[in-house]
Amino acid sequence: MKTLFTLMITLCIVVTAFSQERAFADKSLRDYAVKKEIPLLESNLFESQNTPIVKTANLTTEETTVGITRYDDQANASCQNRIYLYDDGTIGVTWIFGLNDPGYDDRGAGYNYFDGNTWDSHPTARLEDERCGWPSYAPWGENGEVVVSHTGADGYKISTREEKGTGDWNYSLLPGPTGHEYVIWNRSVTSGVDHNRMHVLSLTASTAYAGTPYEGLNGALLYSYSSDGGATWEMENEILDGMTSDDYYGFTSDNYTFAEPKDDIVAFIVGESWFDMFLMKSTDGGQTFTKTMIWEHPYPLFDYVTPSATDTFYCADGAHHAAIDNNGKVHVVFGINRSYADDGGTYWFPYVDGIGYWNEDMPAFSDDLNALNPYDDAPYSELVEDYNLIGWSQDVDGDGELTFAAEIGTYYLGLSSMPQIVIDDVNTMYLVYSSTTETFDNGATNYRHLWARVSPFGTGFWGTFHDLTSDLIHIFDECVYPSCAANSDDNIYLVYQQDNEPGNAVWGQQHDPVDNDMVVMQVNKDDITSDIKDVEYIHNYDVSQNVPNPFSTTSTINVNLRRSAELQLVVVNLVGQVMYQEVVDAKPGMNKFVVDASEFSNGIYFYTIKAGTSSVTKKMIVE
Repeated sequence: MKTLFTLMITLCIVVTAFSQERAFADKSLRDYAVKKEIPLLESNLFESQNTPIVKTANLTTEETTVGITRYDDQANASCQNRIYLYDDGTIGVTWIFGLNDPGYDDRGAGYNYFDGNTWDSHPTARLEDERCGWPSYAPWGENGEVVVSHTGADGYKISTREEKGTGDWNYSLLPGPTGHEYVIWNRSVTSGVDHNRMHVLSLTASTAYAGTPYEGLNGALLYSYSSDGGATWEMENEILDGMTSDDYYGFTSDNYTFAEPKDDIVAFIVGESWFDMFLMKSTDGGQTFTKTMIWEHPYPLFDYVTPSATDTFYCADGAHHAAIDNNGKVHVVFGINRSYADDGGTYWFPYVDGIGYWNEDMPAFSDDLNALNPYDDAPYSELVEDYNLIGWSQDVDGDGELTFAAEIGTYYLGLSSMPQIVIDDVNTMYLVYSSTTETFDNGATNYRHLWARVSPFGTGFWGTFHDLTSDLIHIFDECVYPSCAANSDDNIYLVYQQDNEPGNAVWGQQHDPVDNDMVVMQVNKDDITSDIKDVEYIHNYDVSQNVPNPFSTTSTINVNLRRSAELQLVVVNLVGQVMYQEVVDAKPGMNKFVVDASEFSNGIYFYTIKAGTSSVTKKMIVE
């Protein structure tokens, strides 16, 4: 049933770049509202297909299918941390696994491991010993790993093993508070030198899920902390200051996310269309937190279970992500949507589009109804393109308007959403998000693609948009739920779900269940930064004075390289004669040259460091 006309506009390359010129969907579409349903804890009631649809196309070398799932609701908004790149080049990855539709009695954490050379075989069963869902993945202990999922009744299943990639899993349980043991939709990370600190966010079941309010919150967001890898809990199911019933009516599913901790900094973001978006940050390893407002909701303490009428307002859509830079500053990306409520429920706007950005140096967005309005004709909008509005759906056919098929996938998020942010060792920021993409459709519904954009070296300048899934093999792929590894090397790494059909079977019920590939993508940084021409490789302050100086034998020069490049050192004497030179293929970050002057005459010399079109020259003395 799928049409083939989109082949004419698809290029046979992995990364396709687009200009920054914005185009909008017609205003009548942007004003179209749909009643929002609550997320499902259990599967839908579709009948099982006798012949599963299985992908046969070979992926390029930049992508590897690591598993299959028919349970396609990987997240209700923000995605858990699902992938980790270790310093030794190995990778652990998890996702929601389930093949037995419609009941999915086999649901749990799918898991795969890359040993530095090859991935394991695709898993055929969950890793837990009981039905679970919504796993988080993190390093654990000196060389182990941990997966935390919610069970069907009595808390969080914590699965650990001391050696990543091998051995049996050990299981323990972290229940919710007494009388509220059933907690759902966890977020879990580890920190500390040996990853022995565990940090867990839990959500108590609200009345919508047959629960009862806890401490006055209809859906309480709880924090737990362990300094011994989860053997004991120093803080267990605590409500942090600023997140109590005095502040909020309650919290909802998957509307909170941890940044990967850095040293003693632990941070998480909370926010959704019906309550504030805010940062909780700890600088003492997760024992105390300070709250910072990011967006102030126009309707405080709103009861979204039995809502009353509101005006229409622009809002965070609940899908967000955060990262901590090398200076300890938190950066946040988030999807943008529009909402209103009446006595019949709450509503979202499928064709409202935008990815917002905030960091700790920026002021909070106000409670004005148009504060997060992403359109350039908006009154009182506090968004500025390429400053705090950094992503949107692209005008692929170049006609100046976004044109879509009759339907788009139902995720109850914006046209562009599910954002991820990675910050590398030179503070370059990489944005990845899923966006409904013009010209890619099956004749009835448009597909989502994964898009990327880069801001180099913490400059605040954002470069060209890149379609990461523009290859011909993705022409009929719904690319959703990206989760990026927080650390990187020459590449950034992410896992995402690749669906044959747009939309969601489990929650959105837009199609019957099909086999979905879980894919790990490797994106070379140079492929998405090569268009940024006006950023230097090195500046004067990136090249150290040689130490020691003066010297007689050897001296060291440190170079902070901002992009991968051929790095060259040339030493000349006073008459310009080359006395020493060295060329290396260098990575971003700190690089070192050692100059051997044992055969130099005493005197003054000059050394020049070259990278790309940049060069820095300094003086050295040999005596």
